[in-house]
Amino acid sequence: MMAEKLTIGKALNLGLRRALEADPKVLIMGEDVGKLGGVFRITDGLQKDFGEERVIDTPLAESGIIGTAVGLAIRGYRPVCEIQFDGFVYPAYDQIVSQVAKMHYRSQGRVKMPMVIRIPFGGGIGAVEHHSESPEAYFAHTAGLKVVACATPEDAYVMIQQAVASDDPIVFLEPKRRYYEKGDVEVDTDLAGAYPLHATRLARPGTDATVLAYGPMVRTALDAANAAAGDGRELEVFDLRSLSPLDLDAVFESVRRTGHCVVVHEAPSNVGLGAEIAARITEECFYSLEAPVLRVTGYDTPYPAARLEEDFLPDLDRVLDAVDRTFGW
Repeated sequence: MMAEKLTIGKALNLGLRRALEADPKVLIMGEDVGKLGGVFRITDGLQKDFGEERVIDTPLAESGIIGTAVGLAIRGYRPVCEIQFDGFVYPAYDQIVSQVAKMHYRSQGRVKMPMVIRIPFGGGIGAVEHHSESPEAYFAHTAGLKVVACATPEDAYVMIQQAVASDDPIVFLEPKRRYYEKGDVEVDTDLAGAYPLHATRLARPGTDATVLAYGPMVRTALDAANAAAGDGRELEVFDLRSLSPLDLDAVFESVRRTGHCVVVHEAPSNVGLGAEIAARITEECFYSLEAPVLRVTGYDTPYPAARLEEDFLPDLDRVLDAVDRTFGW
């Protein structure tokens, strides 16, 4: 196996290139994805190599992008739609919920919807309003959609190819504040034998408490675990990866061992993914828990101005504080 040191952004670019090479029915479409290569340069060079009919610069109309992709998917294509920023997805929300999520079900399986909706999500880049949202709960709550979030270059490279190859509609969340973090990527990975798309991954073994995160917060959770180790407390960290469907069997086993669990995400706490995860862990592990499942999240406010975002986002200290509180019960 040949490993290369890649950023998450470059890993996504290479994964999309592999998907375009593997299937002539794969198309990429979105605002500025072609000539510019995307605002984050994730699609850089793809239009030059695959042409304007396969890497398509669309009008500034998210509902039009998704609606067009629905028609393409029905006709056998595999469109990959880029929503330029998370906060721009809401004009397309009607299409995603009313059409994308329901077409396969209401046709009794006769109509497949093999499309991927790529969304750079989360904060931490000093952006203006509508550029730092965490909309994952809207989509995870919608029956008929699958929702995944990558957190490492290796997962970015493999997961985007798996998502494109899937016959299900998938919302693919990319941690924009982590686009430039590097890691080893096995560029000749065989997708048939790759880690499953909808499976949780153990990111760091531990014995004292279980910490769950996804997307940009995985790095934060790992940093907290490294800091806690200096004080003699070993945190077991899981990267959830798949938000719908959730894969929690390994998490349940961990919580039964540790008796303590903290869930971390950037989105506000109210009716967020953390609430669903906490409920499932409480149902399955009630007699093993030594404290309630705690959540470390963004606050229940609209995303703040850039100068305040580091006060809004969960950080190492807030994660460690929650871990400390679980041991105070």
